[in-house]
Amino acid sequence: MPRFVIERTLPGAGKLSPQDLQAISAKSCDVLERLGPSIQWQESFVTDDKIYCVYIAPDDKLIREHASRGEFPIDHVAQVRAVIDPTSAEARA
Repeated sequence: MPRFVIERTLPGAGKLSPQDLQAISAKSCDVLERLGPSIQWQESFVTDDKIYCVYIAPDDKLIREHASRGEFPIDHVAQVRAVIDPTSAEARA
């Protein structure tokens, strides 16, 4: 199933309290439960003013539906085409 990276602008995101982040997470999980098993949240990265989320879903339409139902901002959705890391450099022939 395709993996997507979602960029969300949320001014002050990096200053949110653990309780605020927990509330956002709980709301997201509630929406995911209602949408069914075809969409999965893998993880999110919180920066100063943005949150970058990684989801697995059949298409970006379901990602956008999740954002709409949860009233989450969504700036950009990009499908992951490849994953690289330091071990990728070791795969030289």
